[in-house]
Amino acid sequence: MENTGEVFPENPTWAGEGTSRIPFWAYTRDDLHKRELERLFYEGHWCYVGLEVEIPEPGDFKRTVVGERSVVMTRSADGEIHVVENVCKHRGMRFCREKHGKAKELLCPYHQWSYALDGDLQGVPFRRGVKRDGRVDGGMPADFKPADHGLTKLKVARRNGVVFASFDHDVEPFEDFLGPTILSYFDRVFDGRKLVLLGYRRQRIPGNWKLMQENIKDPYHPGLLHTWFSTFGLWRADNQSELKMDAHKRHAAMISTRGQGGKVAEVVSGLDSFKETMTVNDKRLLDIVHEDWWGKPTAVMTTIFPSVIIQQQVNSVSTRHIQPNGHGSFDFVWTHFAFEDDTLEMKERRLIQANLFGPAGFVSADDGEVIEWSQEGFEQNPSGRTLVEMGGRDTEDSPHMVTETLIRGMYAYWRKVMGE
Repeated sequence: MENTGEVFPENPTWAGEGTSRIPFWAYTRDDLHKRELERLFYEGHWCYVGLEVEIPEPGDFKRTVVGERSVVMTRSADGEIHVVENVCKHRGMRFCREKHGKAKELLCPYHQWSYALDGDLQGVPFRRGVKRDGRVDGGMPADFKPADHGLTKLKVARRNGVVFASFDHDVEPFEDFLGPTILSYFDRVFDGRKLVLLGYRRQRIPGNWKLMQENIKDPYHPGLLHTWFSTFGLWRADNQSELKMDAHKRHAAMISTRGQGGKVAEVVSGLDSFKETMTVNDKRLLDIVHEDWWGKPTAVMTTIFPSVIIQQQVNSVSTRHIQPNGHGSFDFVWTHFAFEDDTLEMKERRLIQANLFGPAGFVSADDGEVIEWSQEGFEQNPSGRTLVEMGGRDTEDSPHMVTETLIRGMYAYWRKVMGE
């Protein structure tokens, strides 16, 4: 049907009560993006900041973000983990520039204000002025109290080696935030075993941050878009699968058991992504070994709204951190890890299979492109709407993956919080 309305409406509204038609302007408006940061990243939500293994020793720190606010995760001398905003309380400078490091204190180079690793202000040069010719020049006012000028401290939640933080100190407990269903899938991966850091991948994707949440709540696209998945049966529509959400429908788990791959006419006929004669030169990429902790599923992708995806795709495990950068861009940071009790062969296997993912991954490179191209379509005509009706218009859990119910569920929550 031809769209004859305004292309750039000034005060658009979401038509109807449901979430099966998502307006393009939900991905293009700067004012809406700022409201998302306030309501979804800075209030009422826990956001992922890292793994404890990234800062194993006292003095270690990692710079990251919550939403678009730079923060520093530190480990103090007593072993506690703190998260503080990376903004000096003197003149507002982002003082930490390194991504990782080790330090006895947090120091702002501009005027040398120094903070303890927990964020308390501990040093102000010339606080009591400079003595000269029998007088004292300068100095801070007599009522200046260092205790009132520490760095902004975030509330911290630690569970089985993973660290989340929130600017909202009244946020509900982390376990309640996830809910029992999603917490069980979180604990499936992070079950208390010590983690081993394998490395990082980083990319900037020119698309709205919600599109990555959508991508990992869209279970039937992998068997259509990704040659690797459709050809070798790692994730496609004929796999045994389940889709589960928390009570608020903001978080989700996509659970799949690998099929045999090959040509199943009902699933792959007519797909240009299916390559019947395709083989791999490095057989290690398909050297999949079942691990007891999986149970039956061979892959579970868990989205924790709004900031992180927990990936278990066969033997490859990682976190994927969504870091918004304006309404039309986000940084995507992959942290690959292993377990301390892994054999050397298993660690190597996890690294080899990690080649499926990341900016140049055999699978994930496709996702970055389609997100970019989707954003291009939204920007050229913000008055349009997406059609999210595969599997119906409901927002319920599903025993199969040929549905967009998880996306509809996420936007039901989004509309409630955002007031749209």
